[in-house]
Amino acid sequence: MTAQIIDGLALSRRIRSEIATRVQALKDRGCTPGLAVILVGDDPASAVYVRNKVKACAETGMHSVLETWPAGMTESELLARVQALNEDPSIHGILVQLPLPGHIHAQRVIEAIAPAKDVDGFHVASAGALMTGLSGFWPCTPYGCMKMLESIGYDLRGKHAVVIGRSNIVGKPMAMMLLQQNATVTICHSATADLKAITLQADVIVAAVGKRQLVTADMVKPGAVVLDVGMNRDEQGKLCGDVDFAGVKEVAGWITPVPGGVGPMTITMLMLNTLESAEREA
Repeated sequence: MTAQIIDGLALSRRIRSEIATRVQALKDRGCTPGLAVILVGDDPASAVYVRNKVKACAETGMHSVLETWPAGMTESELLARVQALNEDPSIHGILVQLPLPGHIHAQRVIEAIAPAKDVDGFHVASAGALMTGLSGFWPCTPYGCMKMLESIGYDLRGKHAVVIGRSNIVGKPMAMMLLQQNATVTICHSATADLKAITLQADVIVAAVGKRQLVTADMVKPGAVVLDVGMNRDEQGKLCGDVDFAGVKEVAGWITPVPGGVGPMTITMLMLNTLESAEREA
């Protein structure tokens, strides 16, 4: 068996086209969705992510504001900028690019963002809405994973989903989203005993820990769906995920590549959250 590839680039293009149509409909009503992105410091990876987000805004017809600040910016100065954007009616989504410099308390900054503009889905109000099944913004990476499962027509009801990773950004919200679709969910992490025994039971595996070659072919049940959220570099410096792609694709039923899998979907879901924020406002 050779797995079918879930092409995140192709799916992302399709969803962005639909977003652009809805953005134009809003513009026709006098409302242009706006996203503000704040970058503090000069982390090269963060700069690339931010450029891609601004580019996606332009592609879908949204308005974007990019604020770049030196690493020495104080926490109080950053909180003041967030508050100003909270009060700006032309901005429907606010994103503070992580990681922040060590002297700034990231969670304090996230909690300063108005929940109605928390398009990253990291605010405690967004997390609480997801936990309790209320409407709110879903974190973009696990939201993208759910869209990928939806794109292949995968019915999660009664399936066993194993999430490897327990971060607030991916692992925990991923588990909640799968649970909402009636999957039986197991969360694994660094203290899990015998990871292989658990993953071999999984109909769906989501690998999200940032550890190269974590999931190998002998850990995957034939026909399983494998979603690779990891972003690592191999010995040659090439981008790779948490999954041994070459080996696992010979066992799995569906698999996401890295690059070209979950990554493009993350930014697309950010666009979708920003659009939906603007639609609520309009």
